[in-house]
Amino acid sequence: MKYIVAIIKPFKLEEVREALGALGIQGITVTEAKGHGRQRGHTEFYRGAEYAVSFVPKIKIEVAVDNTIADRVVEAIQIAAQTGQIGDGKIFMLPLELAVRVRTGETGSAAL
Repeated sequence: MKYIVAIIKPFKLEEVREALGALGIQGITVTEAKGHGRQRGHTEFYRGAEYAVSFVPKIKIEVAVDNTIADRVVEAIQIAAQTGQIGDGKIFMLPLELAVRVRTGETGSAAL
């Protein structure tokens, strides 16, 4: 099993959710996050005053999948989240040793 974490732009969430749904992914976790990459934030003007925005709003998506579809999930997220602009985000894939469905006690891929 694999645990995939994606950091994307907020307005791309619905496209990514639809792409994952098309692959048969039933469960995802979405968290609002803030952060920055190489761009180190940006400056904005509000009522004539300039101020620095150090942390940019992002969305963090977490999904646990079977090894057989992990690469397709990463590809689907990448295609759906890509704008071609700085700050499109990152995708991380980690090994997942154990998953347990609390309600039934199922483990492994059956728990996903």
